Order: sequence, then structure tokens, then C-alpha cells
Amino acid sequence: MEVNLFYFGVLVAILGTLYYLLTKKHGHFLDKPIPSMAAKPILGSVSDLMLQRVPFSTFIQTLYDKYRGVKVFGLFDMMTPTYVIRDPELIKQVAVKDFDHFADHVQVFGNSSYDHPNLLTGKTLFSLTGLRWKTMRATLSPAFTGSKMRYMFELIVECTERAVRYYEKNALKSGPKVYEMKDVFSRFANDVIATCAFGLQIESSRDRDNEFFVNGSKMLDFSRPSVMLRIMGHQLVPWLMAFFGWDVIDEQQNTYFKTLILDAIREREHRGIVRPDMINLLIQAKKGTLKHQQENEQVPEGFATVQESEVGTSSVTTVMTDVEMVAQCLIFFLAGFDTVSTSLLYASYELAINPEVQQKLYDEIQNTRTALNGKPLTYDAMQKMKYMDMVMSEVLRMWPPAPSTDRLCTKNYVMDEGNGVKYTIEKGTSVWFPIHALHHDPNYYPQPEKFDPERFSDERKGSINAGAYLPFGIGPRNCIGSRFALAEVKTILYYMLGSFSFERCSKTEVPPVLAKGFDVIPANGMHIEFKPRPKK
Repeated sequence: MEVNLFYFGVLVAILGTLYYLLTKKHGHFLDKPIPSMAAKPILGSVSDLMLQRVPFSTFIQTLYDKYRGVKVFGLFDMMTPTYVIRDPELIKQVAVKDFDHFADHVQVFGNSSYDHPNLLTGKTLFSLTGLRWKTMRATLSPAFTGSKMRYMFELIVECTERAVRYYEKNALKSGPKVYEMKDVFSRFANDVIATCAFGLQIESSRDRDNEFFVNGSKMLDFSRPSVMLRIMGHQLVPWLMAFFGWDVIDEQQNTYFKTLILDAIREREHRGIVRPDMINLLIQAKKGTLKHQQENEQVPEGFATVQESEVGTSSVTTVMTDVEMVAQCLIFFLAGFDTVSTSLLYASYELAINPEVQQKLYDEIQNTRTALNGKPLTYDAMQKMKYMDMVMSEVLRMWPPAPSTDRLCTKNYVMDEGNGVKYTIEKGTSVWFPIHALHHDPNYYPQPEKFDPERFSDERKGSINAGAYLPFGIGPRNCIGSRFALAEVKTILYYMLGSFSFERCSKTEVPPVLAKGFDVIPANGMHIEFKPRPKK
């Protein structure tokens, strides 16, 4: 009996210690002059999201609305105390002016402090921290300037024209047809990324089960339980994930893309092949020869385009290893594949249910075609399409690809909300910017649920608060590929709308019911009819 009591006591002590370790931070906000959410062990305040009970954007909107009237509130992102900043001015303060206190992202996809050849996602620009991030950003930044976009824009156009021809041939055979938009535009985005990043010519609309598309689709399926567990593992026990070399993406896809990229690099260096794509730019970056050039933009860039900070334009660069090169190609694929296809999905939806907007955009496309006199779309001609930019700016407002973004506090910071409200955000905690909710706040966007491209007209866009429009983030850690993404979506819309009108049909769900979890897509797909336009 005494032995049993002893073991029972040991078990109680172990469980008590474990419970203490899992909940010891739950009192973090008690001495702060801000409201905060309750927390559960391990999953903190985000259990509904991590267990995929609600859509990501709905989760962010619900939190934002719950604390209406406050500037900042607290929650627990699993075990990390997190400050959610609702005020655009404070967002600009934290993300831009006081960036040196919030220079890193939370290590969701891998901790860059751990080196292992299998941990590619931890070596991407998104995951890198501190000086490693600064030097990598400065090294890669010249690859994403306007001049470099012109460099590879022709590849985007060629790829898009091939894909549109496929749908035109289908229409000649069977007339108007209903398509699922996520599938259609995932294949468009896949082919553009394949040619612009990897030097491959793929037609995924026709060759539906090609190896590149299949592996990419698997790699981007973050809804699988195994992937969610690995994401949680990299946040909770990064040392253990590094010890076993467990990356967020599967080993099969990891090996596939690593082999693909390294083989392409070796072949180009051996044969002296030069092609206007991302691999060629990364080869230059690897050698330290990719430098910023003086940009002489004749045409204003798109409203959503984010500008590079002094960090990215500095002359400090780093010579990349092969693994680091693979990682940067990988993040280019991950970011470009999903965000572009999702944005196009919602663009087609909004154009289908707002035919007057679609007609106005089509008229601008026809005017541009006339001005080009039958020649392919050019980068400068695309930049001159004001209404196209207004439409895409509004799509990105209503349907931002990332419903929120984060920053990690790298040194203690005194938050001053005004009116005598001050407190310290401690090193090791994080902040969230609730992008989706800010984009739908009537204080910044009257009638936020209305699709209204005129918000971004020359007369009205000056009134938009930069801290409340964040489709590509804000500050030095904004999205490095905003120019490329906008060039791609606008080119695809230009050619698709030139050949088809997007029509609402019986399977078009209005409004769409969003999928639960982190994928910002309709749960039942988005079905739109492609109706061929009369040839002129």
C-alpha cells in the first residue's frame, strides 16, 4: 500500500509540474491595463483555430469585434503571450518606426537557429531572424524590383497565353462551361511559378497530373493533421524537430524540390545558360553580384505594392549556400502559388456578381489592346491600367490572402497608447496585426462588405490609412514579392477577361461559405461559368 501511495504521489507531482509549466504564462496580462482572453493548456486562446473549427478570417474578425473600442488586447498564441493591435497608428508605430524592437516573425514554419539540411522552411526569408534575415533580405531585394519584373514579365505573358488558349479550345468544342476557380487558378499560378522560378515549361490545365503540380499541391496542403502537428512542434519544441530533421513539409516534397532546383543550377552553371527567371537571379545573388539598380519608374506602381525599406536596399549582402538558395526558391513557390490563386479566385467571384465592374474592366482591357496594336501585354502597359489596379486593390482589401500577420518582440518595448495608458511588451512575446478585420472595419472603409473599386480611385485613395490596408504586410518585413504577385494576377485577368466573361451560375455560392482552418478558400469551391466573348 505504501509503495502504491508513493507512486501515486510521484505521478501527481509530475502532472502538477507539467500543468504548471504549461500554464505558468497564463497570468501574463493580469498586471497590464488591457483586456485579455482566457487560455487553455498548450493551445492557449487559439484552440478553435488550431483544431480547425472555424475559418481563419472569421476567427480574426470575431476577436476584433469582441474587443471593440480598445486599441490593444491580449491572447495566447498557444503558449506565447500575444498583443493584438487594433489601432492603425500603433501598427505603424510598431512595424515601421520602432521596427528594431519587432524585427522577427514568430517561428511557425521552423526555427532558423537550428541547422539541419532537411529543415528548408526554417531557412526561408520568412523564417530567418536577426542579422541573418537582414543580410538575406538585402541580398534578395534586387531580384524583386520593377526593373527585374520587366526582366521576367515576358515569361508570365507567354505562360498565361498558353493557358488561355487551352480554355479557348475547350470553349470551341463545348461552348460556355462551369469551372472551379481554385483549381483553374492554382494551375495558372503553378505554371507561372514553374517557368519564372524553376525554368520549367508546364501546362497544368492540359497535363493535370504533372509531377510539379502534384508535389506542389501536396506541399501546400496545410489542413492535414500531420502538417498541423509539425507546425505545433516547431513552435513548442523546435529543438526536438531540429534533432530529428522534421520539416513542416513532407520529406518527399522536400527532396523533390531540392533535387529539381540544385540540378537546374548545376546545369546552368555548367552550360552557361542564362534565362530571365528567378533561378538566374538567385545564381547572381549566390555569387554576390546581384545589386540594386537606380529605378526610373515612368508609371506609378499599383496601390497595393509595398516599398522596400533601407534594410532591403542596403549594400550588405551575403553569399548563399546551396541549401539557402533552395529555401528561397521554395518560399517563392509557396507564397506565389497559394496567394495568387486565392486572389484570382475571389477576383473572378467579385467580377461575376458585379457585372458592371467587370464590364468597366473589360473596356479598359480592350482600350489597352487597341493601344498595343495586337502586341502582347507589356509591363508598362499593365501599370497604366488604373481600373485594373483599383479592382485588384479592392479584391485584396475584401479578401486578403493572410487574415493576420505577426511580429516577435526582440527587446522590451514600452507601448504608449495615449491617455496615460502605458505598459511593457516583453521580449519573447509577440504582436498580431488583424489584417482581415481592419480591412472590414467601417471606421476605415464605409460599407466594408460592398465591393467598391472606386475606393482606390485617384480622388479617394489618398484618404486610406496605410496602417489599415495591409494585404502585403507593413514595414521592413513586408512581402518582398508584391510586384511579382500583382503583375501575375493582373496579367492573368487581362488575358482571361479578354477571351471570356465570368458569369454567375447555379453553383456559384453567394456569399461563399469559407473552409475551416488556415486555408482562406470557400469550403464548397468557387464555381464560375466561362462564357466566350465574341471575336472582334
